[in-house]
Amino acid sequence: MAAVFLVMLYEYSPLFYITVVFVCFLVTSGLVLGWFGLGVPVILRNSEETESSTRVLKKRMRQVKNPFGLEIPHPATASVTKGITLTPDCLEDCILTCYWGCSVQKLHEALQKHVYCFRIKTPQALEDALYSEYLYRQQYFIKKNDKEEKYCQLSEDAQVVDFGPVPRSRYPLIALLTLADEEDREIYDIISMVAVIHVPDESYRLSCRILYQYLLLAQGQYHDLKQLFMSANSTAPSSSDASPGERSTDRSLLEKAGLAEDEPELHEENSKDCVVCQNGTVNWVLLPCRHACLCDGCIKYFQQCPMCRQFVQESFPLCSKKEQDEDESTHI
Repeated sequence: MAAVFLVMLYEYSPLFYITVVFVCFLVTSGLVLGWFGLGVPVILRNSEETESSTRVLKKRMRQVKNPFGLEIPHPATASVTKGITLTPDCLEDCILTCYWGCSVQKLHEALQKHVYCFRIKTPQALEDALYSEYLYRQQYFIKKNDKEEKYCQLSEDAQVVDFGPVPRSRYPLIALLTLADEEDREIYDIISMVAVIHVPDESYRLSCRILYQYLLLAQGQYHDLKQLFMSANSTAPSSSDASPGERSTDRSLLEKAGLAEDEPELHEENSKDCVVCQNGTVNWVLLPCRHACLCDGCIKYFQQCPMCRQFVQESFPLCSKKEQDEDESTHI
C-alpha cells in the first residue's frame, strides 16, 4: 500500500518533490548542527567552542630542586690566555672544580659510568672516571648563597694557547659543582652539575659560552639542560645584543662544530603576555620545539606551536595554578 501510495503521489502530485527536498533539508541540517553525534564544523563554532579535538598530551613533571647555579659574568673578556671569570650561585656549601683541556671522550665515558658504575658526587669521583685526562685543575670552596666571582686561568706551564681545529679532542673548560657536605647529598636528588664551557683561543674565536650543562642525579641518571625559547623578556643576556655580523659568525662556527640547533629565527615579544590572547601570563612550554608562549587559557586550543607551526607532541606548565595565584597576590 505504501508503495502504491508513493507511486500515485509521484504521478499525480508535486508534493513528492517537496517531501524529498524537505527530507534532504532535515538531513543536511542535522549533519551541520551535530544532531547525529558528529562534530560541528569549525567554521560554525564560536570562539568558546574551538577547543582542539585532539588533546595534546600533558607531560608528567616531577619537581626537583637544583642546588647549583653557574654564570659567566664577563664572556667578552674571557680567553684561554687571559682566563675566565665564573659566578657560582648555590643553595648549599659547594665545591667548584675547573678542569682545563678535559678529554671529550673521557668526559662522556664518565657520564656513562655515573649511570652504570658509580655515582659522581665528589671531584675525586670524576677525576677517577676521567683517568686524569685533563691538563690543569683548579678548585674553590663556595659558601652557601655566596655569589663572589671566581677567576680561573690555565697554568702557563701547560704552554697551551689553543686546542686545535674543529672537531676537537678536548673541551677548553669543564666546571664541576658538587655538594661539600655529605649530609646534603642525602637531601637533594641532584648531587652534581657538569658545565662544558667554550673559551675562545687563537684558532677558534667563538664567543665564550656554556655549551652543555648536565645535572647528575643520586639515582644514577643525568639530564642535559636545554634552553627554552621564551616569548617574553629575559633578564639574562641575549645574543640579540650582538651585532648581526657577530651573530652570523657565531652561528656558522656553531654549525661547523656541530653544536648549532635548529632554532627558528623569530622575533621575541616585548611582554610576558601570551602571544595569542595578549592577556594571560605565559605558562606553558611546548615540546619538542621548546617555545614558552601560551597561557593556561589558550593551551587547549592549539595542536601546532603558534611561534614556529611545529606540531606539539607534549607540553608542560612552568608553574602550577596555586603558584600563579600566590605570585599574583604577592604583586598585589
